[in-house]
Amino acid sequence: MEEQGKQKKKNKKPLSSSFCPINNLDDGCLMHIFSFLSPIPDRYNTALVCHRWCYLACHPRLWLRVEQSAKDLSEPGVFPSIEKAVSAARPGDTILIAAGGRHLASNIQINKPLCLIGGGELPDETTLLCSRGSDSALEFISTCKLANLTVKAELGCCLLHKSGRLTIDSCILQCEASPLDYLSCPIISTAGGNEVVSSAVKTKGNRVSVSQTRIEGGAKAVLTSGDLTLQQVRVIYARTSVYFWFDVDSQ
Repeated sequence: MEEQGKQKKKNKKPLSSSFCPINNLDDGCLMHIFSFLSPIPDRYNTALVCHRWCYLACHPRLWLRVEQSAKDLSEPGVFPSIEKAVSAARPGDTILIAAGGRHLASNIQINKPLCLIGGGELPDETTLLCSRGSDSALEFISTCKLANLTVKAELGCCLLHKSGRLTIDSCILQCEASPLDYLSCPIISTAGGNEVVSSAVKTKGNRVSVSQTRIEGGAKAVLTSGDLTLQQVRVIYARTSVYFWFDVDSQ
């Protein structure tokens, strides 16, 4: 019996990744599974497993990409500007904004659920710049998420929240120093106010949730003119920066 047991152990060979049961699924099934993963870090990490998973995890069906330096704009899912990517996106899409350079963003209205993510390792590697004279860089009237991005505004605000649930994670919101600093504010929420929002984009519950985000400049971190109030504020002082966690929610 002992000899038979030893013989069985010798005959056992470690399974390679090609014999892993999940790799028996076709590309469509695997891509559907990947679509349920959070874009960062889970879906990003799946691209590191093997060449096949890299191709599927980076497929245009799962990501739209903004690349100012892209030479071939006929490639599916690649756009030269954030505005064009938002316009082409379907509800639930993720837009990956390439690191390097500055992407212009002025009064871009987002009226469908989207996720905008910076493509760099750190948020300051992907910058959205709001030009002077614009009310905001991005205007939200639907549930959305921002992650790993820097948004800069000279006057006005970085982000204007009118409706829906907005999540801001690991970002930098920066109002540039100006003699009119009191007119600028990184986040403004008018949700629940007198502004009329189309019934087609109304969502249940309005909220802004901020986590691990640097907020610099402006009269105050967040300004509300609707029925939402600042709640659950937590601040961590680092050597060179101040990081905020807070919610803007109904009382």
